[in-house]
Amino acid sequence: MSETESGLVTAGDPEAIAEAIQTEVEQVLVGNEGTVEHLTIALLTRGHLLLEGVPGVAKTTIANLFARASGLGFRRIQMTPDILPADITGTNVYRQNTGEFELQRGPVFANLVVADEINRATPKTQSALLEAMQERQVTIEGETLSLPEPFMVVATQNPIEMEGVFELPEAQRDRFQFKLTVDLPDRDDEAELLERFDTNPNLGPDTVEQVVTEDALLEARTQVTNTYVAPPVKSYVLDLVGATRSHPDVRHGASPRATITFIDGAKARAAVHGRSYVIPDDVKALAPAILAHRLVLETDAELSDVTPQAIVEDVLEETAIPDVEPSEMATPKEA
Repeated sequence: MSETESGLVTAGDPEAIAEAIQTEVEQVLVGNEGTVEHLTIALLTRGHLLLEGVPGVAKTTIANLFARASGLGFRRIQMTPDILPADITGTNVYRQNTGEFELQRGPVFANLVVADEINRATPKTQSALLEAMQERQVTIEGETLSLPEPFMVVATQNPIEMEGVFELPEAQRDRFQFKLTVDLPDRDDEAELLERFDTNPNLGPDTVEQVVTEDALLEARTQVTNTYVAPPVKSYVLDLVGATRSHPDVRHGASPRATITFIDGAKARAAVHGRSYVIPDDVKALAPAILAHRLVLETDAELSDVTPQAIVEDVLEETAIPDVEPSEMATPKEA
């Protein structure tokens, strides 16, 4: 790992960056390795995440810790039914002392934006994030403004909240690269958390330090882009996505955006695991987080309590894994 004396990772090595961020986040929380890895993959591929879990499992804290360890500017938006699009994007404010309007940028102008309890905001307000997430820009009273780079949205939602919520429409869900479920910790992890916070009640995001430079992140993105994906692996991705569209319990399967997300995400996962080429295991590992939230089930399946997660498991089980040697998945130079 290439570092400066201050401990910052300065080289664009995705594996070193992922390890440094994971280690720093674990100074506060334990048992969230998969979530932090997906956040790192999203950061390296310009993606966004949707975190779902019951209250109190540290969804927002994980995002805050990740932002601080990555050196990203962090803003949190508490979504409520009365929040307006301008509360997110910003607006022009009249200054009486100057007699002029002044642009007041909203909280979306940050590197990492947490939209807390996104399903409590109205559809109109939810849609205010669409342009930001897809185009990385916002339009305020006819003026188009670019958002900071890097930029990513981490939205959270509570699956047990039923009143006063607005389910995310398919178009909005499809713009999230991953959807992850943040589960309750097991007894050992919870005991470790209890011990840590008993010893240091002030333990929190403020105790986490930046461990990677912005230049290293941007350089790592280039390295991820150059990760090799062999034709058999691409065919495997197409087979998985196609299987969601032909599954009898699915009305609408995964979109072409999901196909592209598979390739981008698998490249990043390979890179953070120290490989310059993608293997089928990279694709399989990301499938639940990429596919489940994109599936629209048939009415009979919903009434029978069939879950998108179960369908993804079916698809993974029924889709043949490429029967190729590792050397055939590496670049010709490495092979």
